[in-house]
Formats: sequence, structure tokens, C-alpha cells
Amino acid sequence: MINTLMILAAGRGKRMLHLTDDKPKPLVSVLGRTLLDRVVDHATDYGIQNLVVNTCYKGEMIEEALTKRQDIKPVFSREEEALETGGGVLNALPYLLPSGKDGFFVANADPLWVDRTSPVFKQLEQKWDPEKMDILIALIPKEHAFGAVHGGDYFMESSLPRRKHKEETTAPYLFTGIQILHPRIFNGVTPGVFSLVKLYDKAQNEGRLQAVIYDGDWYHVGTPEALKQTEDILAR
Repeated sequence: MINTLMILAAGRGKRMLHLTDDKPKPLVSVLGRTLLDRVVDHATDYGIQNLVVNTCYKGEMIEEALTKRQDIKPVFSREEEALETGGGVLNALPYLLPSGKDGFFVANADPLWVDRTSPVFKQLEQKWDPEKMDILIALIPKEHAFGAVHGGDYFMESSLPRRKHKEETTAPYLFTGIQILHPRIFNGVTPGVFSLVKLYDKAQNEGRLQAVIYDGDWYHVGTPEALKQTEDILAR
């Protein structure tokens, strides 16, 4: 079992406007429970025991919130400046390698999802094969995505994901922000500020990027309007 998860929680979430003036986006509440706690709930329900969380903007608030939990003891990877997704994982790699040498989960701190048939972590782990892939991403059909949903991220071609080109306006699948990474993708990569998209594209070009089509519901709580929509849907 993959027993390690990194949660990317260093960003402010500027599109949330005033809602992140006094707190980081992962601590925005949806029906009384924070986005971050909801992600951790999924992790502990699945049995994940090793949790690494990167922090930057108002990171002390994230640390205070998570250290109050009794069900897991997170390790924090502090960033003086936000390193984006790729730089954040690379910076935290020393905390991830002891138990994640064959692959570890990474999840954004701000999406909200509802499992239907089985946990998204299980769906990813059942397909994960480090001999054949370096990155495994969870995609969701746009019709099962709610909130601040845009034109889509990926196509599936010959059972493999292909990222939408700049000239393409829409794609049928959205990236959920949930994935398994093998640490070898960072071999030779210079530390600093960079997006994981750079590594997705490299893995795609080498035939080492694969995807799971997640069968639950997914909410992108990216704006105040999306927050209200999400709360309305979940309340029903």
C-alpha cells in the first residue's frame, strides 16, 4: 500500500478574493469544514499514515490547524517563497523518500471530492505500475465536475492522456489535482519555482504518463461563487 501523501498547501488562492485575506485558501470552510481537513479526512479514511504538507502563505495557520488533529501527525515542508507545485514537491522530497521510494500520492489542498464506488486513492493505487509509468493522474469527466470549471485539461487517446494544446479550446477531462508520482521524475531537475506540468509533459512524451478516470464527483472551489455553488449542491 502507498502510505505517503503530500498535500500542496503553500498558495494563497488569490481568486478567492477577500476570503483569503486573513487565511490561506486551504483553510476556507465548506459547510463548516475546511478544504484541507476534507483532504486529510480522505487520506486517514484510506489508511495513509505519512503526511507531508508544504506551507508558505500564512503557513503557521495551516500548521496550527493540522497539529490539532489526533489521527495523524504531519510533517511540514516550509517555503520562504511559494515554489509552485513542482518546486514544492522537489523541496519536500527528503521527507517523502523514506516511505515513498516506489511512489507517493500528491494532492492539491483545495479541491473537494466525493467518492462514489471506491476511494480515488484506491483507484489510483490499483492501476499504479512503477515499471510502466512515472506519473499517474486522476482525471474526471467535465460532467462530473462542479464549481470553477474551465474548458478542460486532457484528452484520452489510445488509453493514454494527452494534455490540451494551446490552440484547443476544450478537452473532455479535468485534472483533479490528485496523483501518484515516482521520485525518479525529479532526477536532474534543478530546485526552484516550477510547475509539475513540466514533468507531466516530459512523462507524456516518453509514454510514462497514465491516467485513471475517477468515477466520483469533484468540486473546484476556486472562487467565492464556486464556494457558494459547492455548498448549495452538497447541502442538497
